[in-house]
Amino acid sequence: MIAILDIDGTLVDTNYQHAVAWYRAFRQHDVILPVWRIHRHLGMGGDQLVAALTNDEVEDEKGDDIRTAEKALYLALIEEVEPMEGARKLIADLKDRGHTVVLASSAKEDEVEHYLDLLDARDLADDWTTSADVESTKPAPDLVEAAREKAGGGDAVMVGDTPWDVEAAARADVETIAVVTGGFAEAELTEAGACAVFESVEELRQRLDETPLGAAG
Repeated sequence: MIAILDIDGTLVDTNYQHAVAWYRAFRQHDVILPVWRIHRHLGMGGDQLVAALTNDEVEDEKGDDIRTAEKALYLALIEEVEPMEGARKLIADLKDRGHTVVLASSAKEDEVEHYLDLLDARDLADDWTTSADVESTKPAPDLVEAAREKAGGGDAVMVGDTPWDVEAAARADVETIAVVTGGFAEAELTEAGACAVFESVEELRQRLDETPLGAAG
């Protein structure tokens, strides 16, 4: 079994830093949005987020500039990012059970490299994705499909933290186990189609036997 583990908001605690960075990026370009609305769209790729939060006109006129600004603003906060409790142990546990583990992100390579260092996961995970591996970001299924391809194909289960993760996985015919670490409620994740929801990565690790990843790979 392939375990596809979302990185941002699932393995590393990034969602609120991203929300602030997006807020500041929009504000720099005279678009004022409440931070809570921005947070509701985290997990969606940046190529889709601007239009989803505003309209096609803002996307056409300012989208690229807003994304460029967000990148720099987020990198100014990235040193504050920490791994979720139990994140590395979850990867190790899944490997011990015989699963192939692919870490999934559509972030730029420099961000993913930083997270790999935080998680000390380079020699533990079987592979990982970056923005270079996808044409369309979540909720499109490209990221999930790219992660599965890196593992050689086959049955897979996603672990994610947003409804966008769940939707992207479903469109790739992959089940999702969700954690609420990204700031979305259990009810939202269940409604999106998650097969199980846990309060934390550590709780998921402790109750792995209750999930589709509980069996040996």
